[in-house]
Amino acid sequence: MNFRQLHPNIKLRLGIGFVQRMLGIMLMPLMVIHLATLYGAAAAGVLTMVVAAAGIAANFVGGHLADVHGRKPLMVAGEVGATLTFALLALANSPWWQSGAATFVLFLLNTALAGAATPAAEAMMIDVSTPENRQLVYTVNYWSINMAFTAGALIGGFFYGDHFALLLAGAAALSLATALVTWWRIAESAPESAKDRAAGVAAMLRGYLAVSRDRVFLRLVGAAILTRAIEVQIGYYIAVRLADDFPEQALAGLEHWFPSVDGVAMLGILRAVNTVLVVGFALFTGSMFRRLSDRTRLYAGIAVFTAGHMVLAVSNSGWVLIAAAVVFTLGEIANVPVKQAILADLVDPAARTKYLAAYGLVPRVGLLIGSVCVTVGAFLSPVGMSVLYGAFGLGAILVYRSLLPLRASRRTTAEHEPQAAPPAAATPAPVPAQNGATS
Repeated sequence: MNFRQLHPNIKLRLGIGFVQRMLGIMLMPLMVIHLATLYGAAAAGVLTMVVAAAGIAANFVGGHLADVHGRKPLMVAGEVGATLTFALLALANSPWWQSGAATFVLFLLNTALAGAATPAAEAMMIDVSTPENRQLVYTVNYWSINMAFTAGALIGGFFYGDHFALLLAGAAALSLATALVTWWRIAESAPESAKDRAAGVAAMLRGYLAVSRDRVFLRLVGAAILTRAIEVQIGYYIAVRLADDFPEQALAGLEHWFPSVDGVAMLGILRAVNTVLVVGFALFTGSMFRRLSDRTRLYAGIAVFTAGHMVLAVSNSGWVLIAAAVVFTLGEIANVPVKQAILADLVDPAARTKYLAAYGLVPRVGLLIGSVCVTVGAFLSPVGMSVLYGAFGLGAILVYRSLLPLRASRRTTAEHEPQAAPPAAATPAPVPAQNGATS
């Protein structure tokens, strides 16, 4: 299986997802900075928390609606909403109109609409993929995410200043393009059994209550939280430790480019190494690890990923830290697509978007644990924090060890059941002569 053989929905979603993530990483920090400029840092923090809470709530509502009404309506609504809110944000920050209140309300609406559409988009990727090609799909998606983050951060950083309204207008134009592609080219993929579920708030609450009682899913969430808790440390405890403890030093052999680096500069180098390696090698993981079983790749990947972060927690040698960044990145590249494929194989197809909406809490819980680890690190030694990371990694491996036999059993059962043909590619609708109203 290669990229050309993937379902058209997947290829289109990968491209649209790249644009969405690029806009998100480009504009989210800038919106926070802009609100801080308008209202002060303290007020901006409260407003940002309100926006984040709205995004989480909308994520759960969207997860229910996409199971009842299908994936495509939520995705189209999200893209059309993004187009309108970005366009109005550009207007509210233009030379002709300046409104802080409108900026906040539109930012909140934009985030809520994006949150509502996210579970539908993620579920569609599973709907039209197969157990055989999911690792390829998630490998390309993982590479795309990192490329989008890199491009978005660079564009946002260089053009914020005097070009904020122009950035927002550009975001509106790109969102319009993705809305049209979603509307005309992407086919509905929701299972018919999901559409038969009852609508309404009571049904939504019953659905999420059933998700919360699924012990297999709870184990998946627990394992994902443990690995996420390690991943975020480079932006939390490890960042603080390097800033405080790393002695300024020259990197042997690179004195001409880096006469000396302090902890903050070292952190930037480590992040750059991680990004470059992911962008450079993620697409080749199929050939790099083709001789490894999923079990070996998952266990070894998590172990190596954890070991690299354990070194980052204790070492003050520049080259040792760089080597550790290489090691944990290779572990990350190895295990991430496997973990995502396991999730796709184990969630209930009839309530897929609800499960993915609930799974969306994993990154937020990981960030919370990262914040807690900064406080814990004030009392534990670096060695103690390193051991804690090791415990996180071992816990994740043990949980996945309990899930892999169940995954194999479910895949075997699925192979012996009649399979519905995947949705065909959407036939393009005729382009209307006047499409201003539909855009």
